[in-house]
Order: sequence, then structure tokens, then C-alpha cells
Amino acid sequence: MGFFANQMRSVIEWKDADPDLLIWRWNGTNDELKNASKLIINPGQAAIFVYEGQIKAIHDYPGMFELRTANLPFWTTISKIMQGFTSEHKANVYFIRITTFLNQKWGTKAPVKYTDPVYKFPVGLRAFGNFSFHITDPRKFFTEFVSNADAYPISAIKNVIVDRIMEPLTNVLATSGFSYAEVDSKRMELSKQLSELVAPEFLPLGFEMEDFRIENTDFDEKTQERIDKISDKMADAHAINAMGNINHQGLNAYSTIERLNAMNTAAANPNGMAGMGVGMGAGMGLGAGMGMMGGMGMQQPQQASAATISCSCGAAMNANAKFCPDCGKPNSQGKVPCIGCGVQIKEGAKFCPECGKPQSASCPKCKASIPGGIKFCPECGEKAQ
Repeated sequence: MGFFANQMRSVIEWKDADPDLLIWRWNGTNDELKNASKLIINPGQAAIFVYEGQIKAIHDYPGMFELRTANLPFWTTISKIMQGFTSEHKANVYFIRITTFLNQKWGTKAPVKYTDPVYKFPVGLRAFGNFSFHITDPRKFFTEFVSNADAYPISAIKNVIVDRIMEPLTNVLATSGFSYAEVDSKRMELSKQLSELVAPEFLPLGFEMEDFRIENTDFDEKTQERIDKISDKMADAHAINAMGNINHQGLNAYSTIERLNAMNTAAANPNGMAGMGVGMGAGMGLGAGMGMMGGMGMQQPQQASAATISCSCGAAMNANAKFCPDCGKPNSQGKVPCIGCGVQIKEGAKFCPECGKPQSASCPKCKASIPGGIKFCPECGEKAQ
């Protein structure tokens, strides 16, 4: 009775399919297919009948089918195999998933090496993304990948795809003309180019890759060091160009601020005035350097610099200037008013060039010479007439 019970009809089905499996072999009792068994193919599945290492039949649409030696068209090829209740030889049924597998993650196993087309230095780029795929030809796919395995995981086909991406990805990056700084913003364009190169390679293997995307990229350590150096140099260049647009008044103000900051820093220094002196020197030096860069950036015509004097308000001004640029007072450096008409004349002049009046007088008390413009005698203090 146990023998007959074992040889009665059975149900062949892949239910509760593992989401990580692409192909699964039905593991029936003693690997035997019994006459009048039920074959159930669920939506998104196909069934492959393998006998003595060869594919004898493929069923690629859902339904329930009774297996008999005369059952057409699916089981015609096994009519000589089924003998009564049991098979003459061992046979296998493989279930294969033919649905689309979405959002499959991928990433380069090692940095992709190529030369930056703009900056001409070696780049090591890692890329990450996702893709979708589905089996288009179960026979080809089974023949190329499964062999005698009891199961074939999705991760195995992902490894095949990633391995075949590396070389085309290197070619696309090298010929795209994008520098390292543009790669991230050009991911969609690069994804399209790469997909057009890689996708045709998988069709002869029985499956189709879809919706290939590059979602993220980064660089290896050596490449990042090179990028940091370039970024620092570019920042310096932009700073120097910006300084060329700053006028002298702005540079003087910057120098003053730097000197004040240096003094505040020195005040908090336990070394006291020595630290203050160093800080002031550093601030003045930085201000002078900024002034030099500003002059270079503005590219003013070469001319002899006039002597600099101090106004009564303390501001620095050109010796030839008629008025102070800070307070607006007339430039009186080296000049005195005429004792007669009040016009500014050269200090030490004996006569006014405007009114002709002598510019010195004698003290009425001590008879000492009193320079023009002086209200009291410098010798005795008597009021000058």
C-alpha cells in the first residue's frame, strides 16, 4: 500500500516562491514524475522540463495542467519516458520567474580608472545605481546560467551585469569629455550612453536590462587629494581676481581692521606688548600686501608716487593735494598765512607775493624778530603789533 500511495498522482508547483531566487528545481519524491500528476504554473512563472540534461519542453503561461503521456502539446516529448505509474528514467521540472525585477542595486567592485579629459590627471571613480531586468528567452537563459543547480539566485545575475559594465563605463567616462567636476551633474546622460552600450550584450543570454541608472559617484583617496589641491588653487585665483576690483580706500579700511584685530589678539596674549607689536606688524604687513595685490589687479598706469604727509586730523594724504580727503581741510603743510592779506604763502618767505607786505616784524619790547603769523613774541611773550 505504501508503494502504491507513493506512486499516485502528485502536485508539482512553486508556491511561496523565495523573492531572492530566479530559478528553482521542483524536488519531488525520488525526483520522479508520476503519470496524471498536476502541474500548476502561477502568474509570472514558466516551467522547463529537463530530461537527461536536455530541455524537452517549456511552458510559459499560467494555468493547471494534468500530466499524462498522451497530454498534448506540452508532454508529447515525454511519451516514451512515462511507463505506468513511474518514470523509466529520472527527470526534472524547473520553475523560472519571468516577471520584471525592479530596482536592482549595483556598484563598481573597484574604482574605474581613466584620465580626466580637462585637467589631465588620473581619476579613480566609484559608481553606484540600480537597474531592472526580465527574462525574455527562458531556454537561452537556462542553458547559459543554470546547468544542474537546484536554484539560481538573483544576486548571481547581478554579478554578471556588473562585471560587464566595467569596461563600457571606463570608455564612456574617458570619451565623454566631462571633467571630474561635471560627472555628478551628468549622471543621466552617462546612464543613457552606458545603457545603449551594455544592454545589447544581454539579449543573446536570454534576458533584457531596463532602466539602467547611475545614482551616485565618488572618488578614491588619491583622486580626492588631487581635487582638493585644484580647488585650493582655484580659490586663490578667484580671490586675487576679486582683489583687483577693490579701490585703495577699501584696502586702507581693510588694513585698519586687520591692525585692530591684531591688537585685540595681542591684548589677550600673555606676552603683553611684545605680542602686540608682532600683531600690529602682521596686520600692517597684510594690509600692505593686500594693497599691492589690489594695485596689480587694477592695472593702473605707472607713475611716480608723490610724498605722503599727515593732515591735522591725522589722516594720510598726498603732499600735492589741496584738501584732506578725510576732513576736507585745506592742505597747509609747509605754508603759512600772510600777516597782511591772509593768503597761504610758503613758510619762511620774507614778502607776500600777493600784497607785498613783509612777513617778519620786530617785537616792540625786546626787538626780537617775530615770524609772520605769530601773535606773541617767542622771546618775551609781548603781543605782536
